[in-house]
Amino acid sequence: MGRIMAIDYGQKRTGLAVTDELKIIATGLTTVSTAEVMDFLKDYCLKNKVECFVVGEPRQMNNEPSESAVFIEPFVRSLKTAFPAIPVNRVDERFTSLMATRTIREAGLKKKDRQNKALVDTVSATIMLQSYMEVAR
Repeated sequence: MGRIMAIDYGQKRTGLAVTDELKIIATGLTTVSTAEVMDFLKDYCLKNKVECFVVGEPRQMNNEPSESAVFIEPFVRSLKTAFPAIPVNRVDERFTSLMATRTIREAGLKKKDRQNKALVDTVSATIMLQSYMEVAR
């Protein structure tokens, strides 16, 4: 059995989350520099079986692609080329950063920790993964 990995791709940082091998629990993995994300994914996939990738699909309120889609689409193509045997699924990522910020605040973290954008990216990826898992069941 393999894991599902969620990718919250950003221009500077990319948040990553994974499931356990039984695909029961979504857990934040890390945030990496976007320039290093493909190397990180290749290394991770050598050490762990990844069954599929879930990549955020940025949309506006009218369901049209948002401006950041122009940065994500080339990444998705590169991901499919680098890992042709691993399917790439897309999930609506609207409001994930807002929900992540709220979750971090409700967890009682100090203001300095709440302002950590890398933590927000990791939590956003975890929220996307949880959303995907709920729909996939």
